[in-house]
Amino acid sequence: MSVRALVSTTARTVARTRIAPQATRYTPVSAALATRAFTQPQRTFSSTPRIMADGNMKCILIKDGKGPVENLYMGEEPVPQPKEGEIQVEIKAFGLNRMDIVQREGRYPLPPQASKTILGVEFSGTVTKVGDKATKYKVGDAVFGLTYGYICANERMCLPKPDNLSWVQAAAIPENWLTAYQAVFLEGNMKKGANVLVHAGASGVGVAAIQLALDVGEATKVYATCGTNEKVKFLNDEIAKGDKRFKAINYRTQNFAEVIKEDNAGVDLVIDFVGKNYFNQNIEALNRDGTVVYLAFLSGPVFDKANFGPVLYKRLTLKGSTLRSRDLEYQSNLLGQFEKNALPKILDGKMVIAVHEVFPWNEVQKAQKEMQDNKNSGKVSIGGRRGVG
Repeated sequence: MSVRALVSTTARTVARTRIAPQATRYTPVSAALATRAFTQPQRTFSSTPRIMADGNMKCILIKDGKGPVENLYMGEEPVPQPKEGEIQVEIKAFGLNRMDIVQREGRYPLPPQASKTILGVEFSGTVTKVGDKATKYKVGDAVFGLTYGYICANERMCLPKPDNLSWVQAAAIPENWLTAYQAVFLEGNMKKGANVLVHAGASGVGVAAIQLALDVGEATKVYATCGTNEKVKFLNDEIAKGDKRFKAINYRTQNFAEVIKEDNAGVDLVIDFVGKNYFNQNIEALNRDGTVVYLAFLSGPVFDKANFGPVLYKRLTLKGSTLRSRDLEYQSNLLGQFEKNALPKILDGKMVIAVHEVFPWNEVQKAQKEMQDNKNSGKVSIGGRRGVG
């Protein structure tokens, strides 16, 4: 979650952590959770009041409602109160997502229930108030989950935070991992033994989709594209951990459809964020009855030189999907499936939460620039304190 959050009354010392593919060591947390980050020198910044005397809270806002990253600033907003079935949460950490950048620029089609001025969809924190008919949590409980941009979230959109997940790790899960789970299993209908291609493999969703396909879906082969040799190494060594079923492809130097063809593979499912520039190669790489799930169109939504012929004779399915626009019933069902089928594999270290870097609250501009410039391998997060990462 990125913009409306209660923050601690005490001074925060934030550990800034970065994935380092060349030297990273992933050690179990509380003998259960494998995390992939090392801690750089810690920095302290000024304390921020939890609730101001006038009942407002400090939060990150967008000047003029939209604009460049420089328009992000620390302001004040009224503290939202929980409605029926909702809980109020003091945010400890939140994850950045590319939709935050697109919304900040005024280009994101918001669902009706989303805030028009407040960014953010995922968080971790402590319950501070419980609304009527909300019975799942009590004040003081640690939770993480999805929201539409406020610190009041329906209790069905939250999960209890395991003790061996830090605030940052918990906040890195909801949007990325649930988007990936939805794309791979609910929309992509992946079957055991399938071959899968994941574009933007080093992104937060990409990292999650790779692991879900390998470890939950039991894929025969998983391919992932990325834009640098460093990211290729990161995915091969740190995410797939040398799994022979996985291959990372640098799209700047290799044609991914040709690489897949050389393996005599073909893929049954493509998870795509790119759109126009990859359309023909995606179609070429797909097996008969294959599926493309579109989660974004980073190269554009207008496919001006697309050959749709193979869509017919290969019997292909092209689907578009977003998570934020889904209703409460869909999202809570998705959350339940994820909790049952995927979360245990994170907690036992089989799958990992890759945190690229943790920024202090007052460096949200810098954090968005890091993601906007495609520098991240894994999740960019905001918040946390000493010992969190």
